[in-house]
Amino acid sequence: MKQTLTAKEEMLMNIFWAHEPLFIRDLISYIPEPKPHYNTVATLVKFLEEKGFVEREPMANSFRYKVKISERQYRGNTISKVVARYYDNSYLNLVSQFVEEDKMDLKELKDLVARIEKNKK
Repeated sequence: MKQTLTAKEEMLMNIFWAHEPLFIRDLISYIPEPKPHYNTVATLVKFLEEKGFVEREPMANSFRYKVKISERQYRGNTISKVVARYYDNSYLNLVSQFVEEDKMDLKELKDLVARIEKNKK
């Protein structure tokens, strides 16, 4: 997945991840007011399909859409891009910034190391 999502596409994907599979009319029901026009949402869903985030399946005279990329995959890919672009491809540099800016304390850092060690076993 090399594509990124616009803010509106990401909003739709969050709905898909929480409620899939969906028809466009169902997707619209989860969008907060003011609701966009049906054609606007259909166009955004078409873009999501072209980018490989959703796929459609014919149902009677309509299409039902389901996700192809999990939320976890998308988040991981997004974080990887941030780390590559801003942290010289080093997750250590990323975590160091959190510690240096007091966004992560020593206990949280130790908990993180313990979690990593547990998952490696």
